[in-house]
Amino acid sequence: LSKEDEAAVSTDENEVRREDQDKINRFSRLHQREMLLEEELKAKAKDKEDLDEVSNELELADEEDKIPYKIGDSFVSLPLPEVQEMLASSTAKIEEAVLAVEEKLSGVREEMQELKVALYARFGRSINLET
Repeated sequence: LSKEDEAAVSTDENEVRREDQDKINRFSRLHQREMLLEEELKAKAKDKEDLDEVSNELELADEEDKIPYKIGDSFVSLPLPEVQEMLASSTAKIEEAVLAVEEKLSGVREEMQELKVALYARFGRSINLET
């Protein structure tokens, strides 16, 4: 906004209407959700990295070896090909979960950007929505 536009906004419409407060509240909730989704995304990325590391380690193992595989809270010794297959399945599931979280995060960020535009247009520099 130009200085003239800011002056017009600040003198004419300093009052916060109900719909403005609703937008501010919605932005706040979306910001909290964004932070939670980012944490979830980091955790899933770490899980995927760990699975990839285990897969790389298993490439060095002998075919006849029994490999301990964690299922729930216990470990079960399984043949190497079966463990590799289960790891591939787990990796695929995590990749799907990462894509789903990224999609949600993208939607949240789009809506936040729309709210930012609307609120900055209404209040100019008298509101701070930088996250």
